Amino acid sequence: MDNLLEIKDLSTSFFTHVGEVKAVRNISFDLKRGEAIGIVGESGSGKSVTMFSVMRLLVETGKIVNGSVVFDGRDIVSLKEKEMKEIRGNNISMIFQDPMTSLNPVLRIETQMVEALRLHKGLGKEEARKVSIDMLRLVGIPSPEKRMKQYPHEFSGGMRQRVMIAMALSCQPKLLIADEPTTALDVTIQAQILEILNDLREKLNTSIILITHDLGIVADICDKVNVMYGGCIVEKGTTRDIFNNSKHPYTWGLLDSVPNPKTLTKERLKPIEGQPPDLLNPPKGCPFAPRCKFAMEVCLQKMPEEFKISDTQRSACWLNHPLAPKVERSTKRGV
Repeated sequence: MDNLLEIKDLSTSFFTHVGEVKAVRNISFDLKRGEAIGIVGESGSGKSVTMFSVMRLLVETGKIVNGSVVFDGRDIVSLKEKEMKEIRGNNISMIFQDPMTSLNPVLRIETQMVEALRLHKGLGKEEARKVSIDMLRLVGIPSPEKRMKQYPHEFSGGMRQRVMIAMALSCQPKLLIADEPTTALDVTIQAQILEILNDLREKLNTSIILITHDLGIVADICDKVNVMYGGCIVEKGTTRDIFNNSKHPYTWGLLDSVPNPKTLTKERLKPIEGQPPDLLNPPKGCPFAPRCKFAMEVCLQKMPEEFKISDTQRSACWLNHPLAPKVERSTKRGV
């Protein structure tokens, strides 16, 4: 299985009136065809900015300052905007966080779905309408012919999210980026959305990048996980690696701060104390060091290298150095 997406040493900054905000700092990872990868971390860790960089949808003050993003053999960082428009929505689609603000409230669903197909696939109006109806049916929307004539406000939150998924997949993209696709949805609808994503991945062999705070969702759908903090990837590996054998204190903090439904004993949740780093003046050492109870002098002075834990797992933490003291996570919650 070859790589569909290769990100190497990607750095993205926002140049504001108060200075340069280094939102993403030298991150690298690969995504294979048909694979699903989760990107997790606190708000402000750089998850969404990474994907907006891939889509080349940064605001005016944002700029990719270093690195490459190779999609299907082409470095999209160097492409002109006209060339990117041919890729966006066609080969790479994105489901944004809030479906109500992503859908145009004054246009019918039919208008919005047909427009994308006619623009990217060159279909006639009737053919595009037929494909749109089939996609709405595929994501579980009842009476799609009738629903096509309705406006976004006539749909529930879960149904709007299904419409967004249908729109994103209507051009059969090679890569689907889902930014918090289950935010503000109840658990029943969340489960249905995840089932849809899994089914579509199997049927269309679409690669998925899932941005989320919810580690339970990651465990359900993802093959691999990237843990981000302070604009950096601090740990990456297979889902089993991250849940069963994580080696970074920040990953431990994320895992310990969510409830474990499988436990037979009462466990108090452990919040991560402190605040994320100021990316206007990022620390020269490990970004998590000021909040880490295991921090050593070297953690404050020097950015850790990526230590190889196994063939599938890497962790950027000085505790993995052969000369570091041996520290283990206090509790373990596997998948």
